[in-house]
Amino acid sequence: MSSAVFPSSVVAGIEPLVSFKDVPSSEKQSLFVSKLSLCCVVFDFSDPDRSSVEKDIKRQALLDLIEFVESTNARFSEAAVVACSRMCAVNLFRAFPASCRSGGSSGVGECDEDEPMFDTGWCHLHLVYELLLKFIGSSSLDAKIGKKHFDHSFIVKLLDLLHSEDPRERDCVKNILHRVYGKFMVHRPFIRRAASNVFYQFVFETDRHNGIAELLEVFGSVISGFALPLKEEHKTFLWRVLVPLHKPKSLGAYLQQLTYCVTQFIEKDPELASPVIIGLLRYWPITNCQKEVMFLSEIEEILEATSQAEFQKCMAPLFRRIAHCITSAHFQVAERALFMWNNDHIVSLIAQNRQVIMSLVVPALEQNIQNHWNQAVLNLAVNVKKMFSEMDGDHFSSCLARYKEEEERLVSLEAKRKLTWEKLESAAAFQPVTGQTAVLVGHQPSANMIANLIF
Repeated sequence: MSSAVFPSSVVAGIEPLVSFKDVPSSEKQSLFVSKLSLCCVVFDFSDPDRSSVEKDIKRQALLDLIEFVESTNARFSEAAVVACSRMCAVNLFRAFPASCRSGGSSGVGECDEDEPMFDTGWCHLHLVYELLLKFIGSSSLDAKIGKKHFDHSFIVKLLDLLHSEDPRERDCVKNILHRVYGKFMVHRPFIRRAASNVFYQFVFETDRHNGIAELLEVFGSVISGFALPLKEEHKTFLWRVLVPLHKPKSLGAYLQQLTYCVTQFIEKDPELASPVIIGLLRYWPITNCQKEVMFLSEIEEILEATSQAEFQKCMAPLFRRIAHCITSAHFQVAERALFMWNNDHIVSLIAQNRQVIMSLVVPALEQNIQNHWNQAVLNLAVNVKKMFSEMDGDHFSSCLARYKEEEERLVSLEAKRKLTWEKLESAAAFQPVTGQTAVLVGHQPSANMIANLIF
């Protein structure tokens, strides 16, 4: 073993290259610490041929450590916990290139937001992550000892690793955060606060982060484990973190995980449904059609878990917005809004509140049927119209009649407005010329005459 690359073993003269099966049980913990010390050397993988022998030695040592953690039944000593924490910190905690750390969407440097960057040192990194995952999850690790060395500082630096461009690394970090949250109950409030700070910074400051989807996936399982009734702290997380997370333009990257978290809250406390829907309406992306489609998809999932009582609290503003979507010139928005009527639970909610909802939606349907350019949207609008007619023919006819009356009124108003402008233009054009000066003949129109023309 090269002493120029690896530090000399300081653990009771134990040679770190020795196999665990070749030492007595009394020395295995010491060998474990010795191998961990060996693995604290970090190599440069930009040149694959450099230190290739030493890289293979470290790789084999990491494999030995993983196998030992999986097979041992003896409690890990505090020295072993300290050594493992230190080795993982040395190998994992590092700064990422600025362009990558910002989310890869700045257009600067070599980071391409469509192509993830893969760490060249992954052959060692993934083994360190695997060792850490198995070590924290091991029944041989005493949580009382582990919590002292996998502490708040370690957790914050672990969260920072979610900035990684490498999706494999973010997945490993996600799994370890799951394991840390489950193992060390004393750290749970801190993990929730630290993660909330990551979300706050993303939503209100940077608008860039690579690991929001992974962090939300962690919280999906955390939320599912919340006891009832929900604490105010947990509801605050919903209002201040999850709902505002609908604001960033990169919503599509984590919509699935975010929707799962939101619906988990509603399933635990159905009374949260209407405030959540009102919150989504507040962040509705009026000028972004792709995000509108995403919002409509999430609204449908939320409505599936919404009770009749909660639905009635938000149905008017909600279906006012859905009516706007139905008349959208962007066919995907209109189509997605009309797809709501394919959901049996939503149709049931609509049927029980048809007096309100028909009044809001029927005008939008008629506008679509008369004017929309897309045939698929036209067909869907006709189907929904037929559904309303079968649901309550009398009320539907009443809504349709009111719509036609309103259309006739608007047509009449437009005709009157057009006639008024023609009269004004005619009056303004009547200017005979005397010499070189244009003058008005006769008497100038009075204010009352102008008012009569306009109104």
